Amino acid sequence: MSKAVIFDMDGVICHTNPYHSQAFRIFFEKRDLFPTEDEFQVHMYGKNNGYILSHFLGREIKGEELEYLEFEKESLFREIYQHHVAPISGFMPFFHGLKDSGFKLGVATSAPFANLELIGGKLDLFPYLHSALASEHVKKHKPDPEVYLKTAKNMELEPSDCVVFEDSFSGVTAAKNAGMKVVGVLSSHTVSQLPICDLYIENYLELRPEDVISMLT
Repeated sequence: MSKAVIFDMDGVICHTNPYHSQAFRIFFEKRDLFPTEDEFQVHMYGKNNGYILSHFLGREIKGEELEYLEFEKESLFREIYQHHVAPISGFMPFFHGLKDSGFKLGVATSAPFANLELIGGKLDLFPYLHSALASEHVKKHKPDPEVYLKTAKNMELEPSDCVVFEDSFSGVTAAKNAGMKVVGVLSSHTVSQLPICDLYIENYLELRPEDVISMLT
């Protein structure tokens, strides 16, 4: 029976949050708004753009306006980050170790697909992915489990055969709601700031495919 590992992207494959912060600061400064890092901790990291923009702009942002504003902000992010794409320590050897061990591999992100194209392209992940889903591919965002359930379906696997790597409260909750095992990546939050995970890591340097296999047996 096949098993799968599904990665969130921001804060899990790459430590992108500082660059999202930069992009949001530029975006909000144009509108005379100056959020603090503490506010970003609570209302930006791990959240979808609809929530973030609605919170900081003080009204519900949806539909075409959301698409327009999201494109502006994410274009800023890609412009900044394209020169800095780098995986979290140990990710690439771990990723290829999973592939060589027979795991199916997927990415399930709340970011736009253009961001996944940038990061997945620079790191050459796409040839090895059995599923690659972004915000455009779901109707309900994390903490709803839709993106993880859809990923399992793409891989023709049961949720119980999947381990998810997540770094945010909403992401861990989504994976748990999907009935999957979860590894908490402590890039943006502490253990106490996340729901209970099956394992916690700072990076991938000490992690082996065998550790994931033992979580699924």
